[in-house]
Amino acid sequence: MNILVTGANGQLGNEMRLIAARQAGADNYVFTDVNQVEGLETTFLDITDLDAIRAMVAEKSIEAIVNCAAWTNVDACETDEKLAALAQKLNADAPNNLAIAMKEVGGVLFHVSTDYVFGKEAYNTPCNPDQKGTPTGVYGATKLQGEQNIIASGCEYIILRTAWLYSEFGKNFCKTMLNLTATKPQLKVVFDQCGTPTYAYDLAAAICEIIGSRKFRGNTGIYHYSNEGVTSWYDFTKMIAKIAGNLDCDIQPCYSSEYPSPVKRPSYSVLDKKSFKETFGIKVPYWVDSLETCIANMK
Repeated sequence: MNILVTGANGQLGNEMRLIAARQAGADNYVFTDVNQVEGLETTFLDITDLDAIRAMVAEKSIEAIVNCAAWTNVDACETDEKLAALAQKLNADAPNNLAIAMKEVGGVLFHVSTDYVFGKEAYNTPCNPDQKGTPTGVYGATKLQGEQNIIASGCEYIILRTAWLYSEFGKNFCKTMLNLTATKPQLKVVFDQCGTPTYAYDLAAAICEIIGSRKFRGNTGIYHYSNEGVTSWYDFTKMIAKIAGNLDCDIQPCYSSEYPSPVKRPSYSVLDKKSFKETFGIKVPYWVDSLETCIANMK
């Protein structure tokens, strides 16, 4: 099977590269992005251009697309109209283009979405895939619209909502806190927002396993994937510092109200993974175990 990966130079896309390079199966991956990075073989593709997608699908005989591309600057979407428009193009319109392209050739679209499609209600139990989306800002609203566009297209799809993504690549919370806990005498970190950190490698491995097993066939739908367990940003930071040995930093809990933001973030966005595990038979790693692996790789 020929698989096209979008956003290949981001966190998840780079993990997809690593896994694909280690596999000796029948699948062939084509990695695309609008950003070119020296040393990485990347085909240019603008996913806001439907004709360009169609041409690439035809040229490479693409049978599946893994959409790792998104506009994820949550705060900027709220304060800058141009960036809000960009979020609309990348998070809502582009997935529609990808879905149309796959529908036309009978292919399947794997689309990565987010826990930010929830948040308006004060949940205290894990969000299930059938739960109504209640986004609180532009980012979540555009990601939810992207999901809806894919469903309306009639293509075969697997939508995977994830949360608190981190990796060795790009900018993310884990890398930021590794630096801050190593260089600052004291930090305040929010403790009243709970979710599950997700190692991008684990999500990429799950996607590749579903593709390799062909279990996506007949299982079109929305699923949730994050690592196992629950924590707060404060406890996540404490664990990062502990694993890294950054023990001199005094990490203190604080309320999210102490750090005003243009958008209200979900206070509880733990994702229910039951249907994912039952459908695909994939074991999901515990978040602390995966964090240890990621930090060891970075060191």
